[in-house]
Amino acid sequence: MALHMAVDVVRESEQSLTSQIQRFIRKEIAEGILHPGTRLPSSRRLADDLGVSRSVVVEAFGQLVAEGYLEAVRGAGTRVVAHLEAEPPQVVPALLEEGPDAHAAGARWDLRPGGHTFAAFPRREWLSCYQRVLNRADATGHGYPPLAGEPALRLELAHCLGRLRGVRTGADQVMVVAGFAQTLSLVCAALAQDGVTALGIEDPGHPGQRQFVRDSGLCPVPLPVDAEGVDVEALAASGLRAVLVTPAHQFPTGVKLSASRREALARWARDTGGLVIEDDYDGGLWYEQGGIRPLAFQREAPDHVVYAGTASKTLAPGLRLGWIAAPRPLLDRLLRVRARQDLGTDTLTQLAFAELLRGGLFDRHLRRLNARARSRREALEEAVRKHLPGARVIGRAAGLHAYVRLPRHVDEAAVVAGALARSVLVRGGAAFHARPGPTAPALVVGHAHLPRSGVTEAVRELAEVVRGR
Repeated sequence: MALHMAVDVVRESEQSLTSQIQRFIRKEIAEGILHPGTRLPSSRRLADDLGVSRSVVVEAFGQLVAEGYLEAVRGAGTRVVAHLEAEPPQVVPALLEEGPDAHAAGARWDLRPGGHTFAAFPRREWLSCYQRVLNRADATGHGYPPLAGEPALRLELAHCLGRLRGVRTGADQVMVVAGFAQTLSLVCAALAQDGVTALGIEDPGHPGQRQFVRDSGLCPVPLPVDAEGVDVEALAASGLRAVLVTPAHQFPTGVKLSASRREALARWARDTGGLVIEDDYDGGLWYEQGGIRPLAFQREAPDHVVYAGTASKTLAPGLRLGWIAAPRPLLDRLLRVRARQDLGTDTLTQLAFAELLRGGLFDRHLRRLNARARSRREALEEAVRKHLPGARVIGRAAGLHAYVRLPRHVDEAAVVAGALARSVLVRGGAAFHARPGPTAPALVVGHAHLPRSGVTEAVRELAEVVRGR
């Protein structure tokens, strides 16, 4: 294997080349640049790359092996020893998805709402689309992408969003982004340029988004949510100029913004010139029996809404693929903001996704994923009825999670702690509230990534905890 390695040597130095190589590699290992287990080039390859005698490198490697920095394994080359102590890695928690959890690895059933259905990822279809893109790609297909996204994908997204969600947009009003995190970052930056200092957020809502907004320089202002969705009267009374909402399937309660609230929110936006950020985080996942798929709020006031979607729930969060539909003047401003941050989203991934949309393969995948999620939701509702008397699953049958309201007398925090002791990792509703204070006990249950039997068994364990309290 022809490995390469950057080594800094000075031929005019009074120090020998062997000593320079030894000192450089020692320093790189000590500073954590060369990690334990890293395989190094062969002595012959490194000597050729440095333009030195092979014996120089052989001697340097030999000394470092003797000192315990490197190990030479027959048939496996020379590596940095695996047992060197290193600084613990700095874990950066995900802001818009469930981040790492110290207890997750040991829990048998992980019911956090960030669970992903990667088992349902359309591997064969995706590979086929990606291969077709690679076979057709010319030099431009491997260059920097257009900042707004590949025209082919923007066109397919405009078609798909209009057909599936009723979004009023055209390809020239769509931008492809690296997930909802980038959408929120761009919009917050644009709002700050306009002198906006605060952003309304739903309460309860996503705690990661609250922190993200705060870190972006804006003050998140909680707005209450009830059975009809976000309280628009509270929004109007707040004096805010922008608000972030999840109208189709409120996170985490699952309620849908009522028709009267939709009208009121659109009226607020038009009367005040305010901006609505619509986070349609799981727009393609709607499996309520006999239910009509809700249309995007954006169609109510297209000149005042940034509609944002993502492939994180329907495909995989690792793709880092999302999209924005916005009025053209605002989209131009968002593009100018983006030009200072990056050079666009991966071209080949965009084109593969365009293929998936164009051929109807994405719709076929959504039907399979919806059937799977519906099955898990039914298992959850049945298990709650059978094992948790007095509890009920509220909200629309959509997305990858459900909101389980517990009986009033139940201690939510005690259930969460007791569940963990029984190897069930679950989030309580209080964790999603911005304002402290008494709230109706509830659990936010991610269910779509589990087998039906797993959903049932996890609820049975939760019931044992409740009965023991």
